[in-house]
Amino acid sequence: MTNSFENFLSNELKTIQKQNLFRQLHSRDEKPYHNFSSNDYLGLNRHPALKEAAIRALKDYGLGTGASRLICGHFKIHQQLEEALAQFKKTEAALTFSSGYATAVGAIPSLVGKEDVIILDKLCHACLIDAAKQSQAKLRIFKHNHLEQLESHLKWAQSHKKEKKSKILIITEAVFSMDGDWAPLKEIVSLKEKYGAWLFVDEAHSTGIFGKTRAGLCQHLDVSARVEIQMGTLSKAIGVSGGYIAGSQSLINFLINRARSFIFSTAVPAVNASATLASIRLITSEEGKQRSETLWQRVNQLKQALSNHALGQSPIFPIILGDSEKALVAAKNLKTKGFWIPAIRYPTVPKNQARLRVTLSANHSEQNITELIDALKKII
Repeated sequence: MTNSFENFLSNELKTIQKQNLFRQLHSRDEKPYHNFSSNDYLGLNRHPALKEAAIRALKDYGLGTGASRLICGHFKIHQQLEEALAQFKKTEAALTFSSGYATAVGAIPSLVGKEDVIILDKLCHACLIDAAKQSQAKLRIFKHNHLEQLESHLKWAQSHKKEKKSKILIITEAVFSMDGDWAPLKEIVSLKEKYGAWLFVDEAHSTGIFGKTRAGLCQHLDVSARVEIQMGTLSKAIGVSGGYIAGSQSLINFLINRARSFIFSTAVPAVNASATLASIRLITSEEGKQRSETLWQRVNQLKQALSNHALGQSPIFPIILGDSEKALVAAKNLKTKGFWIPAIRYPTVPKNQARLRVTLSANHSEQNITELIDALKKII
């Protein structure tokens, strides 16, 4: 039995290696690098205000929470954070989860099931795809940002709805994690209202950097009030870890009672909740505004230099090289020059779409970007 098991693993790993898709863990603290792969867009993960908030919570609450929120793991700091998130997102309420992945797989299957229909953008993150599959709803995929195909699926789903009294849920990201482009949210909102659907928007890569108070792309495009479910992470621009759902009080009450990844998970440590609360307050402050402005200055600097390779709608710049081996070689060359930009390959991105995914932070200096541009021009 053991030999059979090990043989299976060995053969599978050999196949992965032959395809140039083998992954392994690398310690980034082995030497200093210029990190251009982090999602810490505002550079907050080491901010003194967040660290001080975490230290205070550590003294007051300790490390673990001891149980799920519904047993004895719910503290005042969790409530304060969720109230701040709701105010930040301009919704009635919010609920936090242990990760963005846990948020998706908790919320989506609790809202729709076998008799329902999910219509999902082809480039949605794996957590949204997995959640849609777990729901067992009928799944329809539309080409990335393809409004005509989305409407075609909505027409089909509406006729199905009349027969089965099923629910229709559209799922999209606001800013797409691997390409950095926007979803056409205004048009999608209009379509979901036309066909009686609900809309689930993952703001993971837009929370903290878009909108008047940095609340996200929904705020920036003035559609927040027309989106039923807003999801996001606390691990990117917010700089800590976890995920959230923002929406009506009824939605949050429902998820507290039905979202399995919330009900059956130990509560997020108070240390994390306290640091996240400090981050939300900082993002909405004058310093948050200044950090956002600095970030967009860096985005525009790189956008101008790489106009033939990148979209520039966000701090995410995909440099598509196609072949996995070519992307691996490019990443290795950049690493020797002191730049940390790992190759992104299938299944994270489609086959033959391997790339360098360059992400910017407010902590990058103008000189950092200039040096990156010089290094990139030698390999692309």
